Amino acid sequence: MLRTIRECLFINVFVLALCLIGLSYYSAAGAADLSDIRAADWPQWRGPNRDGKSLETGLAKKWPQGGPKLLWSIEGLGMGFSTVSIANGLVYTTGMIGKEGILFAIDRQGNLKWKKSYGEEWRGAHPGVRTTPTVDGERLYVMSGQGRVVCFDAKTGEENWAVDTLKRFDGKNITWGISESVLVDRDNVICTPGGKDATIVALNKMNGETVWTSKGLSEKPCYSSLILVERGGNRLVVTMTENFVVGVDADTGKVLWLDKFEEYQKEPKPINPVTPVYYNGCVYATSGYDNGGAMLELSEDGSKVSRKWVDTTLDCHHGGVVVVDGYIYGANWKSNKSGNWVCLDWDSGKVMYEKEWICKGSIIYADGMLYCYEEKKGTVALVKASPDGFDVVSSFEVSKGSGEHWAHPVVCDGRLYIRHGDALMVYDIRTEDRRQKTEYRIQNTEDRR
Repeated sequence: MLRTIRECLFINVFVLALCLIGLSYYSAAGAADLSDIRAADWPQWRGPNRDGKSLETGLAKKWPQGGPKLLWSIEGLGMGFSTVSIANGLVYTTGMIGKEGILFAIDRQGNLKWKKSYGEEWRGAHPGVRTTPTVDGERLYVMSGQGRVVCFDAKTGEENWAVDTLKRFDGKNITWGISESVLVDRDNVICTPGGKDATIVALNKMNGETVWTSKGLSEKPCYSSLILVERGGNRLVVTMTENFVVGVDADTGKVLWLDKFEEYQKEPKPINPVTPVYYNGCVYATSGYDNGGAMLELSEDGSKVSRKWVDTTLDCHHGGVVVVDGYIYGANWKSNKSGNWVCLDWDSGKVMYEKEWICKGSIIYADGMLYCYEEKKGTVALVKASPDGFDVVSSFEVSKGSGEHWAHPVVCDGRLYIRHGDALMVYDIRTEDRRQKTEYRIQNTEDRR
């Protein structure tokens, strides 16, 4: 009898152990499935780190004739040059319809979930939206071309609060309208209204109350967006204003340093539409119109800068630059309708190449490749990120939308997002191996459920 009881207990424990192992396996497998299905988000302007770089792998190194497969597209997004942000299982973008700026939330199958107005948008020269949404968990932030910062619930689109920054900080709008995508840092939303003693300001991200202003700095903004730099234990925000590259303390707004950008410009034009990039202790800033660019080396604690080198070849118009393995890639300005593609050595500024290809444009990087979107015809090219030359591996022309090809591409979750006017197109750029594995795991997950 005792032996029988022991045997039963043994069998029950054994079965329980098998169940726990199975449950553990199921949970781990499910997590693996989800991590593969839902790669890192792209929650703000120029990606997770605001540097134009995706951390994804498993992307195709060559596209079929005619380009990658179009998964879906959506039209009716209004006027403007906003690109997309991706988080919470949704794709966010903005557009101007009538006089109003509209925030759109689209699911990853291309279905419109909701749209909300955030106020009057820019109707001057080159009318339309400029801001790309910034997603911070359950909240989302936009800044209109009129300087209005609005916080929304990222899931429902309900407006939480709004601040007219030009009115609050006595700022004045600029020639082509405020063109900023706000930076969220810890508890603050940071932006550049260009007011008196308030070129840069921080708002409480929960209620919009003023946290700090950059006292002593009354520069007008330009068309750049802020980046966050961590150096020697300190944190600072960096941007380009009308005349300077600026660094301020991210916690207090104290102005740490100014570098007078116009001093190394041929014919200074205070436009400066390129978001700076930070890498290996230095900040690189550039602007079009033959304004050139410069490398600024930060002190060990980030409180000072000194010029390392100046360049006049890569004077990027507004397509941005990326830094890959110690080289800077981007397109320069020859005129408003032309420009070449350039690679510079990060340490020295040496020109590695300057190559003509259709027209200048915007650029991002993912998995060893550059994604280049030129402005004249709307051609998207896949180019190996190498200082040896600008060699187009594959290319295709976007098929929808109208107006200027100015929105920056986005790579997220094995997909390439291209915004053109009122249209958004989404392409499958995964390798065949990654595609098959993902589909297999999705099917297995659904079967287990």
